[in-house]
Amino acid sequence: MDFNVILMTMGMLFLIVIAGYIGGKTHIMTQPLSKGLSGLIVTMTCPALILASTMGDTMPDRSLILPLLLIGTITYVILLFIATHLPKLMGIKRDEQGLFSFMLAYGNVGFIGYPVVASIFGPEAVFYASVLNVPNTITVFIWGAQFIAGREAIGSIWKQLYSPGLIGTYLSILVVALQWHAPEIVSRPLTLIGNITVPGSLLIIGYSISQIPAKHMAGGRDVFLMAPLRLLILPLIVFGAFQAINLIPGVHFNETSIAINTLLIAMPVASFGTIFCLKYGKDETVMAQGTFLTTFLALLSIPLMAWIIL
Repeated sequence: MDFNVILMTMGMLFLIVIAGYIGGKTHIMTQPLSKGLSGLIVTMTCPALILASTMGDTMPDRSLILPLLLIGTITYVILLFIATHLPKLMGIKRDEQGLFSFMLAYGNVGFIGYPVVASIFGPEAVFYASVLNVPNTITVFIWGAQFIAGREAIGSIWKQLYSPGLIGTYLSILVVALQWHAPEIVSRPLTLIGNITVPGSLLIIGYSISQIPAKHMAGGRDVFLMAPLRLLILPLIVFGAFQAINLIPGVHFNETSIAINTLLIAMPVASFGTIFCLKYGKDETVMAQGTFLTTFLALLSIPLMAWIIL
């Protein structure tokens, strides 16, 4: 894909983020509105977007379902191994190592990843992204929460197995596996509801940034070291790993699937990080700094990553 097209796409998405930022600063968007919209996206519009991605003119390839799950699983084995050990090697303070492990392992797939993938690869790619993201959704409530809160966080996993996002993914897998072509009376409303996800999620990101105190925006050395690792280096390590795997005789993962997977893990720090800090009574300052810096830098890093791998 042409780099200018990718840059233009990211520019348009970033303008919506700016609109959310302005809305937050002018109090057009408020905390209750943002919270309500977040709930709507997580429970309704994002699952609808995932389902709608299977109901276009072209049905996703059902033979890719198991390979996509395998790609996602291998990805998080690699990411979690690196994220567990790298903060210590970076010289991060012991009481902050878990925070940096979380920031290195988990990107903001739901609020930024799906919109970016849909904009670059087309709406049907959201299905592939949702299947790739199953290991992320599950492990973030096991290892992700434990990075921040330790063993106190154990216990959320079973609830996530029937969360709205995963239910939408299960149903979309069933639709593709059965090759069921939904009538327009079903597909059209799902598409209309799902289309709320992209602008809504980006407005929330902008609003969230507008609420970060100025003193929290500038991170220290460790945050600035983490940002290129999260946005560029770790995604390229995973991308290179799959290119190497594809050299094994008799093994071949779909190149588009690998590209979508790479872009998903090149997202800014996941918003769940701040949520977990607040939930478990941890200082969210470092997490807020990492979230802000990587979200800001993603305007350039995502087009660069797409240009490298496509």
